[in-house]
Amino acid sequence: MLDTRYRVEIPGGINLEARVVGPIPRCFAFAIDLGIRGIIIFIMSLLSIPFGSFGMGGGFFLIFLFVIEWLYPVLFEVFARGQTPGKKLLKITVVNDDLSPVTLGTSMVRNLLRTVDFLPLFYLAGLVTMLSNQRFQRLGDLAAGTLVISVPESSKPAVVKEIVPLAPPTPLLRTEQSSIIEFMQRSNQLSGPRQQELANILEGITHEKGDDGVERLQRIGAWFLGVR
Repeated sequence: MLDTRYRVEIPGGINLEARVVGPIPRCFAFAIDLGIRGIIIFIMSLLSIPFGSFGMGGGFFLIFLFVIEWLYPVLFEVFARGQTPGKKLLKITVVNDDLSPVTLGTSMVRNLLRTVDFLPLFYLAGLVTMLSNQRFQRLGDLAAGTLVISVPESSKPAVVKEIVPLAPPTPLLRTEQSSIIEFMQRSNQLSGPRQQELANILEGITHEKGDDGVERLQRIGAWFLGVR
């Protein structure tokens, strides 16, 4: 049977689970983003007409086309929790294959390889690749180690808005980031002693134990979830 559930076990005995997204929602999200980019390019083309050869068809406009085509998805994926406007409307997001947030490097790799996915025409290579593996990864996803997953209601960061975010004291591995994010999202489902037990496991990161460690983890988790 087709099962879109994707599971990852991370340090601390915590299991992460998500549902990978197939080609249809991704195509709709891409179409929405394509329309948004088209509107932006059309507006910029009108604004650049008065500048003559330097504007429409000139160097400035060509640079703008490059930026909007290649950096539009990268900036949203890195700074908007893996969601371009199209993905946000479809309630899907891009993550690393260990379910941690995408980084600048992984986002750039997956988006630069859209050129290969487009071959020979209309993203045929990407579509065939997605349908050929259980995680629905296109070539760019396979190269970057990323997934597109659905965003369940329970994972929205609204529950952490009142927590003051705290940047981690040292750079963390992706597995460590995932552990803290999962702790942040599930802490309200865990008993106090269980929260303290997990916080003690991650004492090497927070340098705190017990209730202080729990609070520190929640603040760091809020920071990774983009709460500012």
